[in-house]
Amino acid sequence: MTIYPAIDIKSGRCVRLTQGRADQETVYAENPADVAREFRLAGSGWVHVVDLDGAFAGEPQNLAAVQAIAAVGMKVQLGGGLRTRAAVERALGYGVSRVVIGTRAAESEAFVGELVQAFGEKIAVGIDAKNGQVAVKGWVATAAMSALALAQRMDALGVATLIHTDIGTDGMLTGPNYPAQEAMLGAGKFRVIASGGVSRREDVVKLTELSRRYANLDGVIVGKALYEKRVDLPDLLRIAG
Repeated sequence: MTIYPAIDIKSGRCVRLTQGRADQETVYAENPADVAREFRLAGSGWVHVVDLDGAFAGEPQNLAAVQAIAAVGMKVQLGGGLRTRAAVERALGYGVSRVVIGTRAAESEAFVGELVQAFGEKIAVGIDAKNGQVAVKGWVATAAMSALALAQRMDALGVATLIHTDIGTDGMLTGPNYPAQEAMLGAGKFRVIASGGVSRREDVVKLTELSRRYANLDGVIVGKALYEKRVDLPDLLRIAG
């Protein structure tokens, strides 16, 4: 199982939002690339990056910062505002290894299908769920579709990786929503990256145990717990193997 330490970028800085709310912002670093270097020194091969400004604006806003993170030498998984093919191509050109399509996946299956045909496993779909329903546009709106229904549609399109975020637990340090993650794991052939709520090493231990039952549990995104020093990245990497 892969640990994906997270870097959320807003106005060029490394921040965290509580439950995706722009008015609940904590700044952790002025230079996101410095944070990425710390993650790489700890032994992480991947970093999950969210362009928060891009998510709200509908197109990437922090690609210079993303490029600087990629230059550190880690594989970058990027989400936030990637709603056109041109934006996806631009992000990949900046050194991103995998892009995450969120809002547009809920709006257009044809768009996702086109990207999967063109870029294969470089395309992931982010399913952000609020009470089981799909949330879009930086989590400020809800689509009339369940998270599981969208996952099954993405499976039919051949999407290889889904990032499933439970908004209710994101940034709350209350532990993951295990029933929701388990339901998602059983919904298709895709790999699932769990996101939201990791607050202690025991959460990662439990997810690692879950990965023995579900071979498609690819990994877990860890954000606020790292920044608040509730967990130690080298320790989590050892747990996950």
